[in-house]
Amino acid sequence: MLISLAYAQGAGGGAGSGFEALLPLVLIFVVFYFLLIRPQQKKMKQHRDLLASVSKGDKIVTGGGIVGKVTKVEGDEDLIVQIATDVKVTVKRSLVSTVIEKPQPASAKKTDKTVEQPGQGGSLLGKLFGSREAESKNTKR
Repeated sequence: MLISLAYAQGAGGGAGSGFEALLPLVLIFVVFYFLLIRPQQKKMKQHRDLLASVSKGDKIVTGGGIVGKVTKVEGDEDLIVQIATDVKVTVKRSLVSTVIEKPQPASAKKTDKTVEQPGQGGSLLGKLFGSREAESKNTKR
């Protein structure tokens, strides 16, 4: 009896095409591309641009954590970095991790008049709501 029921059911539904089987894998690859691969490529491009822009006078941090000032650029690969008074080391450009600060041009130093004087309210909240000094003067009256 059970055998006749099994034969009576007939064949199951079709297995589907090969494209339907590959669709989840393609979707997973697309998600990986946009979440992992593309941001990593952007970071690598930014780091290449950073390495290309390193010049004399820049304060840098190497991959090993050494902080110093670039005193000379030798070719495309090497930098002479001063890490202390009278202590200079040669560092490969590819090992520069970050640039801490770039020197300002002399013209920018002379024309920079944006230094705030004390008591002029330095923060946005101070400008919006007034400083505590002004508040204390108003309450003394």
